[in-house]
Amino acid sequence: MNNKKAVILSSGGLDSTTIMAIALSEGYDIYSLSFRYGQRHFFELEAAQRVANVLGAKEHLILNIDLKIIGGSALTDDIDVPKDRSAAEMQQEVPVTYVPARNTIFLSYALAWAEVLGVSDIFIGVNALDYSGYPDCRPEYIDAFEKMSNLATKAAIEGKTKTRIRTPLIHMTKAEIIRKGIGLGVDYRMTHSCYDPSLEGKACGQCDSCILRRKGFREAGVTDPIEYVSREA
Repeated sequence: MNNKKAVILSSGGLDSTTIMAIALSEGYDIYSLSFRYGQRHFFELEAAQRVANVLGAKEHLILNIDLKIIGGSALTDDIDVPKDRSAAEMQQEVPVTYVPARNTIFLSYALAWAEVLGVSDIFIGVNALDYSGYPDCRPEYIDAFEKMSNLATKAAIEGKTKTRIRTPLIHMTKAEIIRKGIGLGVDYRMTHSCYDPSLEGKACGQCDSCILRRKGFREAGVTDPIEYVSREA
């Protein structure tokens, strides 16, 4: 029986699916964790369930928390999702698709589940290169959360586990991430990345996430297998 376990934060997107495949390639049993947090749509949760099933997660939890009550983001509030922005525009300021404290909230739940499971490793698909400028995707944030984690749990202070926040994609471009996933056999058809999909679940092709995803596939020299509402210019 494999005693090597990892909790994986899974949105059903390209990055979190890739880190799940990386964890599997390193011999971990997968415990997938997703959230119904008041986001604009639930296609990402359907994708997360598909990914968990296909990659053979031992368990997939979907936790309910309502960040819509707090609002403050285009993903949880009545705020338009930005469309057709250039890379320079994306980097000018933290975009309105940033969900206040989301990674801190998600990692805290992951930490709690990891402690119950006796797990040391928590994987999160943050990226500090091809991303939209979120403050909770930076290496210094991850380092600070890891340090806090080892001060915060009974398991850590008793010396039973030492938490590691694993970020294998943090210094990779989107193209490098895609190549890595394909090398591990990931079928990106099962993923969902769009912030503002159609009612049928097709990616809009115009939000920051779609633009970065398309750029990554183009630079990787690979065809993106998902359906888009709008064609790439």
